[in-house]
Amino acid sequence: MAIRVAQIGTGNVGVHALKALITNPDYELTAVWVSSDAKAGKDAGQLAGLDVSTGITATTDLDAVLATQPDCVVYTTLADNRLMEALEDFRRILAAGVNVVGSSAVFLQYPWQVLPPEMLSPIEDAAREGRSSLFINGIDPGFANDLLPLALAGNCQSIQQIRCMEIVDYATYDSAAVMFDVMGFGKPIDEIPMLLQPGVLSLAWGSVVRQLAAGLGIELDEVVEIYEREPAPEDFDIASGHIPEGTAAALHFEVRGMLDGQPAVVLEHVTRLRDDLCPEWPQPAQPGGSYRVVVTGEPSYSLDLRLSSPNGDHNHAGLVATAMRVVNAIPAVVAAQPGIRTTLDLPLITGRGLYARPR
Repeated sequence: MAIRVAQIGTGNVGVHALKALITNPDYELTAVWVSSDAKAGKDAGQLAGLDVSTGITATTDLDAVLATQPDCVVYTTLADNRLMEALEDFRRILAAGVNVVGSSAVFLQYPWQVLPPEMLSPIEDAAREGRSSLFINGIDPGFANDLLPLALAGNCQSIQQIRCMEIVDYATYDSAAVMFDVMGFGKPIDEIPMLLQPGVLSLAWGSVVRQLAAGLGIELDEVVEIYEREPAPEDFDIASGHIPEGTAAALHFEVRGMLDGQPAVVLEHVTRLRDDLCPEWPQPAQPGGSYRVVVTGEPSYSLDLRLSSPNGDHNHAGLVATAMRVVNAIPAVVAAQPGIRTTLDLPLITGRGLYARPR
């Protein structure tokens, strides 16, 4: 029997999740939630870019989505700039007895010791009340810095450090809200954006270092964050808009999980808007960008993950990977024990049933 699923959000990630829900016979689409009146009333097939009519029209009413009684919702709407609203969404959905998989809010990948109890407890209480489960993941935070490093760590005799890196050119990433409002690109260097406000990096990616520490069975002393930015040498344009000369055009940050004064677990991001910026910073394994996992120990490992797609560049591939990481986890999350589930809890997601004969 197909799993009944509703889609919440049809943006950069959601459009790929929605396409999968429509085309995969293992799922039955029950509803689609959108954030704008411009999309409301449109057929799900149209929103997914498919030449099909599903008979499911988009709504801006979350109660209407829940009234369709899905087994699970896929939550991909942007949460970075509406955290409290997103947490309330999760509380309502879980309390209604509906499971959730999603790509945001990213700190819910592993929220313990990351979120304060007053923010986390309502979600955990709702999951108990509704006997429902929540799984937040993607490519980063997600697969590239939870499953991959822990799989490598399982082949070590001893480990001194795990370092997970995203080294990506974001010029083709089309989201003005994320690029300008959240990350601060195109803004004056002395203007501190949302992402770089004290504690926000540790809130967003602290879930990565906390989960890796849990996988290693260690208790971190603290999580610290550092960053540096580089101005644009001249005016230029990216997919999200204009970058004036002298404004932020490259960002390098680390979120470090410290133990005995040493960085035991590190999440590092190198984000450029042009590949000629900051050549001294770490470079990707392929043009455009890649992910890297470095495990220092006995033995040591270095793994480069290169994403590509016949339908777009590295950023397109990352969006599809993020969507499919959570969509493909739906059966496991529906079958899981109630509560916030993590990669440490779920069985291996293998891609069962996804084989497609080469064209």
